[in-house]
Amino acid sequence: MGPCDGAFQPRPGRRVTEGADVQLGLIGLGKMGGNMAERVRRAGHEVVGYDRSPGKRDVDSLPALVEALSTPRVVWVMVPSGDPTRETVKELAGLLEPGDVIIDGGNSKYTDDQVHDVMCREKSIGYIDAGVSGGVWGLENGYALMVGGTKEDVAKAQPIFDALKPPAPHDESGQAMPGAGFVHAGPVGAGHFSKMVHNGIEYALMQAYGEGYELLAAVDLVEDVPGVIASWTQGTVIRSWLLDLLVRALDEDPELEGISGYAEDSGEGRWTVEQAIENAVPVPTIAASLFARFSSRQDDSPTMKAVAALRNQFGGHAVRAVETQEAEKPA
Repeated sequence: MGPCDGAFQPRPGRRVTEGADVQLGLIGLGKMGGNMAERVRRAGHEVVGYDRSPGKRDVDSLPALVEALSTPRVVWVMVPSGDPTRETVKELAGLLEPGDVIIDGGNSKYTDDQVHDVMCREKSIGYIDAGVSGGVWGLENGYALMVGGTKEDVAKAQPIFDALKPPAPHDESGQAMPGAGFVHAGPVGAGHFSKMVHNGIEYALMQAYGEGYELLAAVDLVEDVPGVIASWTQGTVIRSWLLDLLVRALDEDPELEGISGYAEDSGEGRWTVEQAIENAVPVPTIAASLFARFSSRQDDSPTMKAVAALRNQFGGHAVRAVETQEAEKPA
């Protein structure tokens, strides 16, 4: 079973589901949480799930979830970051007992984890922050996990991490390669800090693929843009899972006509740039990809209005009228 053999003992008056190795309480059964619960169950473990939606949950309250678990309990919080996570962790800290462990698997800012850790330690409750990557494909492919916490707390949850992470790749000799898909990154906060940087890199990769797609589509010379991008998925140095997903999107809509060019950001890109500034680390590519998302939300950019006005003022260049969308020469 791994480094925490024997760590999960049935609570007096309760027993683990027959055949289950360990138990997990999981709060938040949406797209990610629901698939994670299923993957853990497929590995032979018991999951007690709670969600605000009655149709998804096994228990109807957090107290009922805590009561259903044997000690030491491991409870995974998979709800939106910010206040929903803060409120859930605070409530759990008032319900759990010394030796239990809370895992925040959402996209919380690492500084929130450090506050939660202090609150939990005062009650002798363990706390782990887990950066999770894998999206809706994680059920079948596994989830990449970056965790922060003490060795003791991570050991208590290791069977769950082992169930969620992808199968280990093998080298040319057929030996499993350790470390792939899971890392104990450091103390509390290290997991979500690592995931923050991961998502900042993701922003930049997606921006580069998007810009390449636009340039290919802008010229008449290239007649099969989706085919060119699909050709890059094998043998090239820019192949990746993100590129595979772009190919999938183009298969469904070759000119992406059904998709608006509006891109949200979930917070990690901003936090990555903030940390880069604080630590004097240049991240121009990540910063540019973040600002490009901001630009995507402007129907009529005030910045570009000013640029057009300046070009008109110093060079007499034509400006485009809003009403007619036709170029007008200055009077």
